Amino acid sequence: MAAFVLLGAALVGCGGGGAEAPVPTAKTPAASGSPSPRADAAAGAEPAPARGAGRGAVPTMAPGPGGLTPVYSRRVAGAPNSAEKVVALTFDADMTADQGPRAAGGERFDNPQLIATLRRLKVDATVFMTGRWAEEYPDQTRSIGGDPLFEIANHSYSHYAFASPCYGLPAVAGPDMTADVQRAFDAFRDAGAVNVVPYFRFPGGCYDDAALRSLGPAGVTAVQWDVVSGDAFAKDADAVAEQVLDGVKPGSLVVMHCTRSAAPVTERAIRRIVPELRARGYRFVKVSELMGNGTR
Repeated sequence: MAAFVLLGAALVGCGGGGAEAPVPTAKTPAASGSPSPRADAAAGAEPAPARGAGRGAVPTMAPGPGGLTPVYSRRVAGAPNSAEKVVALTFDADMTADQGPRAAGGERFDNPQLIATLRRLKVDATVFMTGRWAEEYPDQTRSIGGDPLFEIANHSYSHYAFASPCYGLPAVAGPDMTADVQRAFDAFRDAGAVNVVPYFRFPGGCYDDAALRSLGPAGVTAVQWDVVSGDAFAKDADAVAEQVLDGVKPGSLVVMHCTRSAAPVTERAIRRIVPELRARGYRFVKVSELMGNGTR
């Protein structure tokens, strides 16, 4: 039971807890601390080209002063094509380093039906994956990472917190943060994923200046969100869909989950979200396109 509660806390921290859950952005305090004005400045910087594993140049953001990891949460007003009706759906594939016994016991941390629905509806999306998830589901990792509809981004190896307190998650020590992120990238590579981008989402959405500084050597752009889906442990798919539909604006970035046992209604919510947003004139894009100039 304690482990189940911990997973629930982690998923709430990823943005699944409804309207009361914190929504960290470059201008808003994160769950366990506020990014400094220097980090805010980095988050407003122009994208700079970087090279993701298995891809050509993809947009990233320039580091902040002193090498602080930049933070991105949505396409901001004034950016190229900022009024364009585009939205990025992102899905956290959460699995912590110590949840192997639960997976062996039959708990499903994946959601292949969700991925199949995104493919059927031809929805571009970004999956923020933990390295432990990639190790548990290497065939799915390779399939997602080889499909041009999707890109895989980094959600740490262990899904432990990079700042504390963070919803009861164990913490990664500052000197170990870059290694934890690199271990996840290694897991994606070992699984055969190709479409891997140099983006990182903090477990629980929790970060502070120390984390942004410690993560600098990893060379990633941290990606948060501006729309919380509330799908973690939700039982009402329509309520999840309505929360997303009410929150999306041009350039929004939505956080959802690709974890069957802990976010069981996400796939049904997507079946409503996608056609309704398309009817409003929205186009679905990966984070890499949202962060760039919005053109194909």
